[in-house]
Amino acid sequence: MLTKVFPIHLKDGKQAEAEAIVAEFAPRGPGAEAGTLSFRVYRDPAKPDYLLFVEHFADQAAYDAHTGSEAYRSLIAGRFADTIVEFVELDHELLVEL
Repeated sequence: MLTKVFPIHLKDGKQAEAEAIVAEFAPRGPGAEAGTLSFRVYRDPAKPDYLLFVEHFADQAAYDAHTGSEAYRSLIAGRFADTIVEFVELDHELLVEL
């Protein structure tokens, strides 16, 4: 399993717009992809203009399919990218699961 974590800092005042794009993307992208095992996006109520993406994929090929999809290109690489200041892509390995 491949785990990706993305802390994302949004442009000032873009929280609602970014969340709307993510809500539109979820069923069209990860929700329709067999290799996307989970797709979770968190907001921090104490930190405006910030989102945390935590995603699990079957393998690298599934992640590549995810980022190569039309939904990803138009919504995440397109509209969502216009709302962010910066993001970091972090790979993680599962240690414990309940």
